[in-house]
Amino acid sequence: MAVARLRSATAARLQPALAGRRRLGTAAAAEAPEAVVGAGGARWEPMGAREYYDYRRAIYGDITHKAILVDAAGTLLAPTEPMAQVYRTVGEKYGVKYSEDEILMRYRQAYSQPWGRSRLRYVDDGRPFWQHIVSSSTGCSDLQYFEELYHYYTTEKAWRLIDPDAKYVFEALRRAGVRTAVVSNFDTRLRPLLQALNCDHWFDAVAVSAEVAAEKPNPTIFLKACELLDVKPEEAVHIGDDRRNDLWGARDAGCDAWLWGSDVHSFKEVAERIGVSVGMGNNM
Repeated sequence: MAVARLRSATAARLQPALAGRRRLGTAAAAEAPEAVVGAGGARWEPMGAREYYDYRRAIYGDITHKAILVDAAGTLLAPTEPMAQVYRTVGEKYGVKYSEDEILMRYRQAYSQPWGRSRLRYVDDGRPFWQHIVSSSTGCSDLQYFEELYHYYTTEKAWRLIDPDAKYVFEALRRAGVRTAVVSNFDTRLRPLLQALNCDHWFDAVAVSAEVAAEKPNPTIFLKACELLDVKPEEAVHIGDDRRNDLWGARDAGCDAWLWGSDVHSFKEVAERIGVSVGMGNNM
């Protein structure tokens, strides 16, 4: 009872400050994280951040979140080479003449248009959508060209882990009992890709838009991830690099959310923010 009264009193004391907190905006990355075949800002002011974390610790204890949700492309993973460079290099033998700048411009234009064949871009393996994007970006509809690109982006050669210390962080989170999930607008190749990069075992669940039949910022995909982890939305924080898809979508679902590259810059920072200490390899 005493603990409950303390939490209630702390929450009441902090609520006015939280209600009036102000955010500082930052721009998202210039190139969409989905800018490949097969891929699917705000930061707290110092005073607001301290009050917010005190508030959560008063409610949830020293570890402020029971689960961490992570975006895939643009947060956990990044292409090893620029998309337009790959499209151009592979396309030369298929007669692609556009420059990398032209390919990128045409890609962005095609990707920003509504996808008319279904309400989802990534249905099953996403092939129809990506065929449309490739042909629109390069002017080449050669099926063999598409298949070469499509296969390339299924392999570990095409992708890298953005944070080189992620392995140690997710191991520390697991030891601390924090649940983890990938939440991504992606087709069904995401699971084998995570396996190829040897990071699938870092996560307790994967919520893929092609499987959930809902794409971020639809709150459904975040709620599904929380269901898979057996946590309430308010007990989870989502980390992603897109303000609309990741921040707004997660918050609409009732989750906390931080912008990668603005609110947080590494998974070690994420872990320490929620109260989990991380030892880095031999530097324990």
